[in-house]
Amino acid sequence: MVQKEDVLKILSQIEDPDLHKDIVSLGFIKELVIDGSSVSFSIELTTAGCPLKNMFKSEAEKLVLSLSGVDKVHVVMTARQNRVSNSSDSLKNVKHVIAVASAKGGVGKSTVSATLAAEFAAKGFKVGLLDTDLFGPSLPTLFNIHESRIQQKNDMLIPMEINGIKVMSFGFLLGDSPAIMRGPMVSGYIQQLLTTVDWGELDYLFIDMPPGTGDVQLTISQTIKLDGAVMVTTRSSLSLVDVAKGILMFEKVQIPILGVVENMAYFICDNCDKEHFIFGEKRSDLSDRFGIETIAHIPIDSDRAKPFDKYKSNKVNSDLVNALIRQVGKASAIAVSAPEVKLMPDRVSFTWDGEDSFDIDNHTLRDSCKCALCVDEYSGEKTLKSDDIPKDIHALDATPLGNYAVSIQWSDGHTSSIYPYKTIKSIDRLAVV
Repeated sequence: MVQKEDVLKILSQIEDPDLHKDIVSLGFIKELVIDGSSVSFSIELTTAGCPLKNMFKSEAEKLVLSLSGVDKVHVVMTARQNRVSNSSDSLKNVKHVIAVASAKGGVGKSTVSATLAAEFAAKGFKVGLLDTDLFGPSLPTLFNIHESRIQQKNDMLIPMEINGIKVMSFGFLLGDSPAIMRGPMVSGYIQQLLTTVDWGELDYLFIDMPPGTGDVQLTISQTIKLDGAVMVTTRSSLSLVDVAKGILMFEKVQIPILGVVENMAYFICDNCDKEHFIFGEKRSDLSDRFGIETIAHIPIDSDRAKPFDKYKSNKVNSDLVNALIRQVGKASAIAVSAPEVKLMPDRVSFTWDGEDSFDIDNHTLRDSCKCALCVDEYSGEKTLKSDDIPKDIHALDATPLGNYAVSIQWSDGHTSSIYPYKTIKSIDRLAVV
C-alpha cells in the first residue's frame, strides 16, 4: 500500500509560481488520508478564487494516480481564512478590504475601482464598493445613479445594490451640492462612512480613495485595517512622481502595496490594429521603477466610458482580477524580508539575512535613480547628469519598503529615489574591506 511519504514526495513536484516553492513545503496539503488504493486530501490555497486552483487540482490528481497501488484520488480545494480583523460592526463580516489609490487625480482610479468591483461580482464574489472622495465623488456618475435611495436601519446606512455590488458614496448623501468643509469635518465624515454602513457579509470591499496623501488617507489607515492598496497611474512623469509619494505614504502607515495598474497605457487603431502607446513606446514594467509588480496594462477604450450599471466582462478586466487575487494570496503568504541598511559617509550598505553585504558608493547609487525626475518617461533616456551630482553626496535617511524596495533621501534635496531590491543587487558593489 502506498505511504503518506510517497504521496507527499510526488506532490512536492508541484510549485506555486507566485511563491516559488512547492505546495508541500508551503503547507498547502491538508487532511491526507489513505484507504487501501484510495487517496484523499485537500489543497489549501492562500486565497479564495485563486485562478491557479484548477491547475493545482488536475496536476495533483495526475501525479498521485501515477503512484503504484493508487486507483482513486479525491482532491478538495480550499482556501485559508485570511480575514482582516476589524472591530467595527460594519466590517466584522468583510474578509478583504483593499484600497484603490492614486496620489494624482485624473488617472482613472475611480473607473479602475468600479471595474474591480464589477468584475469580482461577475466572478461570483460578494463585493462592496465605497467612494471616499468627499469633494469629487465619482460612483454616482459611474453607476448612472441620479437619485439616491439610501436607507437607514438601526442607525446604520444601507448601501445601494447594483448588479450584485453593494455601493456607498458620500455623493448619495450630498447630491449635487458642493462639499464645503475643513479637515476635522472631513475626518468625521470619513469615519462615519467607515463605521456606520451595514455591509453585511462580503468577500471583498474596495475603497475608492481620493487623490493625494492627506486627511482622508490617514483617517482610513488609522480607522480600519486594510489588506493592501492598489496604485493606479499613467506613464506620465507627473503621475509617476506622485505614485512614489503614494507608495511612501502607504508604507509609513504599514499598508502593503499589492500592485500597480497602468491605466490608459495604449490605444488600438481602428485601421491598423496596432497598439499605440500614449507616453512613448512600451517599455519594461513599472516594477523596474518601484519594485512593485504591474498587475495590468489597461488601454484607452470607448467601452470603458459606459456606465457600470450595465457592466460586461472582458479579457483585460478578467486578467486584472485574476492578477489581483494572486497578489492578495502572495501578500498573506510571504513574510517581509527587508535588508539592514547602514548609511556611511561614502557608501550605503545593504545586508539581507544569510547573504553578503552589498556596499555601493553614494555617487553610483544616486546616479542609478530611475525616478521620473531622473529619467525622461517618454523617451526612457536618463536626464540626471552624473557630473551634476555633488562630490560629497550622501544619504540622509533610508526607509525599507516592505519586501520590494528601499527609499533614500539624499543630501542634494532629492527625496523620490526608490530602489527595488533587484536593482540594488544589479549595481556594481564595492569590495568589502
